[in-house]
Amino acid sequence: MLYAFELSGEHDVLPYKEIIACLGIEALDFKEYAHFEQCLVVDIQGNTEDIDASLVSIAHRLAMSHHILKVAGMCDLDFDTIIKMSDDSDISEHISSGQSFVVRAKRIKHHGSIKREKLEGYIGGSIYRKGFRANLKEPDVVFRLIMTDRAILGSLVASIDRGSYEHRSPQKKPFFYPGVLMPRVARALVNISGIKPGEVLLDPFSGTAGILVEAGLLSTHVIGLEVRRKISHGARMNLDEFETDYSLLVGDACRMALKDSSVDAIVTDPPYGRSAAIRAESLHHLYSGSFSEMFRVLKKGKLAVVVSELSVLDFADEAGFSVVDVFTQKIHKSLTRTFTVLRKE
Repeated sequence: MLYAFELSGEHDVLPYKEIIACLGIEALDFKEYAHFEQCLVVDIQGNTEDIDASLVSIAHRLAMSHHILKVAGMCDLDFDTIIKMSDDSDISEHISSGQSFVVRAKRIKHHGSIKREKLEGYIGGSIYRKGFRANLKEPDVVFRLIMTDRAILGSLVASIDRGSYEHRSPQKKPFFYPGVLMPRVARALVNISGIKPGEVLLDPFSGTAGILVEAGLLSTHVIGLEVRRKISHGARMNLDEFETDYSLLVGDACRMALKDSSVDAIVTDPPYGRSAAIRAESLHHLYSGSFSEMFRVLKKGKLAVVVSELSVLDFADEAGFSVVDVFTQKIHKSLTRTFTVLRKE
């Protein structure tokens, strides 16, 4: 069965990587079918009820998507072709006898020139003629048409509560310190780490606990290490605000008080040298020592996701990691973030 993920478009790579990671976390049997602008279509094998339940669970995790659809049809961006596709689509897997529906259309950027309202009316008429009644206010089923490189019609399986991330923006937390990752980015990186409920995630440069809060909300136990006592106290306030299961340590990331192979994932945003609070002999010493420690405490086969302004490949290689992925995000003229995904083999 084909499913479409409507991507947020706020980053070229992160939304895609996040979805692929979450499908893996749910152990779904899937393969990529098509990747359009702000839309990823995957083919998932299995019982549709079980798949839908898993996708609802994934929607609770995702940060950089809008909606998940069960695909009813796909075609070129032409009015007559879209209407024919709607007429020909078998919607028996999407709506049951007696259920009501509504149709919503969305155009991605410059794709498609047909007015949304016109398409919604015609597609609604097509579904009505198949024996179902429309309900614009409280429908049982929402059909969405996404106009990207192609037109994709599907029924809504789940929506992502993106507003909840706004409520957790750094300025709205009990303790604020500038220069931290925004919650949606932090959550996407946590998802890419592959962490599952009940497992342990470490951030050895935890700062105000932005990453730890996002991981903790996924029913994981989070461990934070922070060299600055004042910041660590603030992080505790933030973690308590969201009732997370956490342990916070004040200490040096180059000498962690953790057992070998004791954590299931690492997600961290180390200091880049701009802050005078870096208590290390040098930035090179800090990175070299912390990467060695991250390798030591991470379980075999698990992932570490590192955010940096500089390449960390040499430090990762020296510590023993293998590189899974590297991608970037341009913040402004003078700042480009690099995301490096590492595995302890």
